[in-house]
This record gives sequence, structure tokens and C-alpha cells, in this order.
Amino acid sequence: MVGTQQSALVEQAQTGDQRAFTTLLRDHDDKMRGLAFQLLGNQTAMDDALQDAYLKAYTSLPRFRQDAAFGTWLYRIVYTTCIDHLRRRSRRREVGLQAVRDLPTSEDQAQRLATQDQVTRALTTLSTDHKAALILIDREGLSYDEASLILDIPAGTIASRLNRARTAFRAALTTNEGPADR
Repeated sequence: MVGTQQSALVEQAQTGDQRAFTTLLRDHDDKMRGLAFQLLGNQTAMDDALQDAYLKAYTSLPRFRQDAAFGTWLYRIVYTTCIDHLRRRSRRREVGLQAVRDLPTSEDQAQRLATQDQVTRALTTLSTDHKAALILIDREGLSYDEASLILDIPAGTIASRLNRARTAFRAALTTNEGPADR
């Protein structure tokens, strides 16, 4: 979305135009879902966190000054909401239902699912801080400055976390590649 068009939508949403707010969310939803899923690890938690984050964004919208891009502002809300969900989850033990998958119909699909499982397992070994840096920079393609705004830390800290995250991620991928996985 072009910056001036997005600014106009933000201004409309700030005056209570729910359609404008819905359009803004729709334009950013895929990226927010990606971040939330990678941080939380399952679709139910992702959906809960996004519902909370989008409600927070809607109620905070009148105070949004457009100092940063709407997407950066929304990323920050989604990130902090996910962190809150992780903190609550760590205080109580949750038992989730195992995701049910269709059986692979081809070797390519089986290999793709195996690779996805390896990546998911490797991501779960990272701390939330490292995982967030890796997702925002490597997966979402944000700049260090944008990630810095979202995570509310200096860009230099983003760089060091990203370096540590990449190292740990590679090590976890290597560890997860046992004889059965090859």
C-alpha cells in the first residue's frame, strides 16, 4: 500500500471508520500471523494473541501519531501481545491438542513436511528474544531500524541477537538432522 494511501486510511480509522481499520489490518494480517505463529508455536495461541492485539490496536489507534509506519506500530503491538501470552503460558501449564495433518501423498510433500518440522523444532530451541530478531529480519525482511522500533531495543542489540540466533538456529538444525531425518 502506498504511504499516502495508508496515511489516509489511518486518519479515516482514527475517526472511527471501521472499514478503514479493517482494510489496514487485512493489508498487514499475513505478516502479523507469521510473527505470532512463529513466536507462539500453534494456531490457537496465534489466533488468541492476534485477536487481543487487534483489539489493542483499535483502542490505541486514536493515540497513534504516525511517527512510524502503521505496519511497524502494529508489529510492536502484536509482538508485545505475544510476549504477554508467552508469560501467561509459562505461569500455567497448558495441554494443547496435537495438530492433525493429512498424510503426505508424495515423497516431495513428505520431504517438505519433514523440513518444516525441523525448522519448527529448531525455532523452539531459541529464546523469545532471539526468535523475534530472526523472524523480523530474516523471515519478514525488516531492516534493523524497523526491528529495533518493534522490539524497543537499539539496532546494535538487534544485530547481536540476530547473530546469536542464527548461530543457535544452525546448530539446532544440525542437531535435529539425525539418521532418520536424512
